[in-house]
Amino acid sequence: MNRREILQRTAAAGLLATPAAGLLAGCATSGGDDNNKKDTGYQGTKSAQNPLGVKEAAPLEVVIFNGGFGEEYAKAHEAMYKEKYPKAEIKHSATQEINKTLQPRFVDGNPPDVVNNSGAGQIDPNGLVSQGAIADLGELLDAPSLDIPGKKVRDTLLPGTVEVGSYDGKFLVLNYTYTAYGIWYSTKLFTERNWQYGKTWEEHIALCKQIKAAGIAPWTYAGKHPRYMSWPLISTAIKFGGPSVAMAIDNLEPNAWKSDAMKAAADAWHQIVKDKYILDGSSGLDHIQSQTAWCQGKAAFISCGSWLENEQAKVTPAGFNMTVVPTPSLSTGDKLPFEAIRGTAGEPFIVPAKAKNVAGGLEYMRVMLSKKGAQDFTKKVSSLPVVAGATEGVELPFGLSTVSKALEASGSNGFNWVYNNFYRKLERELVDAACGEFFSGRIGPAEFLDQCQKGADSIAQDSSIKKYKRAA
Repeated sequence: MNRREILQRTAAAGLLATPAAGLLAGCATSGGDDNNKKDTGYQGTKSAQNPLGVKEAAPLEVVIFNGGFGEEYAKAHEAMYKEKYPKAEIKHSATQEINKTLQPRFVDGNPPDVVNNSGAGQIDPNGLVSQGAIADLGELLDAPSLDIPGKKVRDTLLPGTVEVGSYDGKFLVLNYTYTAYGIWYSTKLFTERNWQYGKTWEEHIALCKQIKAAGIAPWTYAGKHPRYMSWPLISTAIKFGGPSVAMAIDNLEPNAWKSDAMKAAADAWHQIVKDKYILDGSSGLDHIQSQTAWCQGKAAFISCGSWLENEQAKVTPAGFNMTVVPTPSLSTGDKLPFEAIRGTAGEPFIVPAKAKNVAGGLEYMRVMLSKKGAQDFTKKVSSLPVVAGATEGVELPFGLSTVSKALEASGSNGFNWVYNNFYRKLERELVDAACGEFFSGRIGPAEFLDQCQKGADSIAQDSSIKKYKRAA
């Protein structure tokens, strides 16, 4: 599911502000459209059994982000690939610094065949896209599923998977996990204290008062990555004002961050700050530290995606039973019901345009998107993949079962935004900085929204940054 949204990084239209200038030049001069002119030494003959034309003995290189999901799931996928193509040599590596590790190779025109482009050291996908450095995955979508008879790969994917990875009509990024973003609490703690999660903002504030009176901080957050708190704030605004709130932000519309819905949401969340419902010292914590404090019972609520359970597995007390819930409704007049929750595909994988074995890279993704590959992923990392039916027959851990139930309850009312995909600098630097000031109490709601809007305007006015239009 997105993984490490624990991601923070660099520049907007370049892959990186400094050495990435060379990467931009390298990608630009390489000719992105050449990615379909695969090296004949790595291209096999297409057939019903080999729809993508994989050359059986061609080596395959896979680089994985070694974050909350680890790398064992990828080794299992590689074993499945090897089983089908036993003559192929597979080179596997994992790193937490994708950009530092691979940026020189993109510049040299010698990238791996598959890259899990995630983590705090992620290569800016907007830069990769604008420079034609990613292979078109459309052929993968139209290939038959590896083990679901009668269906193309595209027919096996959950709603929104293709949309969130598409740019100007081309499917370029396979986001492999399906993530729900919401507010998390311990069922054990709430049961012991006889607390009930509030569905309205008024009920939420009343509960925060009760929690604080019990000597527990209602909230903590990743102060070093404060954009985590932008997620419930924006979600509150979208549920209040409807999906058009997200559309305006995604399309960089003037004053999108200052809409009535965003003002109402910012005012509401400011109450959490001014009434001191946040654990002291949270502004200095990173995501792991804040999540650990939450697991230790120092705070009742935390904002995160559904990778949380797996990421905290080693420190979560027995019986903690973490549960995800939607953000409270601001009013009875909210455009979306309380059950509406943000859900989206995350954890990006790409096949570089200059990869030697593009066909092998696409086939590796077909393995990932098989029912067997998806179910194995769920079992290993406690996260939902984007393959429909992947959890059938799989016993889900407590937290992930609540994610599945929340997404089911949300149904067609689910929502998402993609400005963070289109313009990662806007979220990772500009909104992140504004959230840091806002949730630490240094600025109020008006200043917060103003800073976010100025950041969006700076992106909109920068002619060096490619703009994308979200239509739905």
